[in-house]
Amino acid sequence: EVRLVESGGGLVQPGGSLRLSCATSGFRFEDYNIAWFRQAPGKGREAVSSVSNSDGQTIYIDSVKGRFTISSDYTKDTVYLQMSSLKPEDTAVYYCAADPTPGGNDRLVLPWEYWGQGTQVTVSS
Repeated sequence: EVRLVESGGGLVQPGGSLRLSCATSGFRFEDYNIAWFRQAPGKGREAVSSVSNSDGQTIYIDSVKGRFTISSDYTKDTVYLQMSSLKPEDTAVYYCAADPTPGGNDRLVLPWEYWGQGTQVTVSS
């Protein structure tokens, strides 16, 4: 059974940092792409970043470039999203997703097969 479990969300002040974790199980970690998505109140789900565990390629949307870093720990089958310089507009439920299909630079916009339940991130003073 494939499982994706997010953790690390919480309340943080603007300018602060958080690290989200996506613990995975049930598939061969190094063969999969892992992504982070977010959904703000009243808005649709938005892709944020992805990593290819087969070749290490990472992708970020423009609004988080230079502030967020995605990384994979192959000893723990876990993907992290380090978020810095957080802004109120980063407030959302953050989800991780997994899929084995390659996609190169287009991977973020392609379908994702497995999803976690999400973790809330709130950026507010």
